[in-house]
Amino acid sequence: MRGVFVTGTDTGVGKTVIAAGIAAGLRARGIGVGVMKPIATGIGSSIRFGRGDADLLRRASGSDDDLGLINPVCLRRPLSPNVAAQIEGVWIDVAGIEQAAHKLSQRHDLLIVEGAGGLLVPIRDDFFMADLALKLDLPLLIVARRGLGTINHTLMTMECAKTRGIGMAGVVYNDAVRTEEGIAERTNPEVIERLSGAPCLGVVPFSEGLDLAQAGPEDFIRRVAGHINLDRLMGMMP
Repeated sequence: MRGVFVTGTDTGVGKTVIAAGIAAGLRARGIGVGVMKPIATGIGSSIRFGRGDADLLRRASGSDDDLGLINPVCLRRPLSPNVAAQIEGVWIDVAGIEQAAHKLSQRHDLLIVEGAGGLLVPIRDDFFMADLALKLDLPLLIVARRGLGTINHTLMTMECAKTRGIGMAGVVYNDAVRTEEGIAERTNPEVIERLSGAPCLGVVPFSEGLDLAQAGPEDFIRRVAGHINLDRLMGMMP
């Protein structure tokens, strides 16, 4: 399986937008891109949750894969998957997720998988998002903020990946909200790259007026993919 597993340093850092931008950018190069959001919680809460994420990824990639294959586990409540599944009486079938990922990978040149939250989000009480990334054997792309505190959060995510044997593709810094740029924002990406050795693959500025419900591939190419080093990212995919 060739591709990348997209994780975040926290909820709300903009993983879906970054994953969609990468998918749209690679598609524009003539690469067949599959997308997957294995687990989503909070269905119906907003466009940024539930099947909205899966639909957004599918639109950006141009794939016609069934949403049930792209997003095999959908839970209503905006909680961690293990808690939402327990409340809703759902057993999360990890083997089924893995089978769906392999089916998608066979249909496309590469697969972009977006996790839920960060690496230590529990899928079940005995299985974490990091375990899924390892099981799929995909290198990790971390989406992080640039501001104060991100050095700690990003390095902790990298340490978690390292201890579990997950390969690293790099980091994309995303200004998910409008932020006044200070010294921390200007220097943190370089500091993290120097301390960790993981490459900074791009800094995506805040995108005023991006309507996620209506955005198409061109929007993601212009506003997101244009700020990411796709050549270097492709080189990090086995």
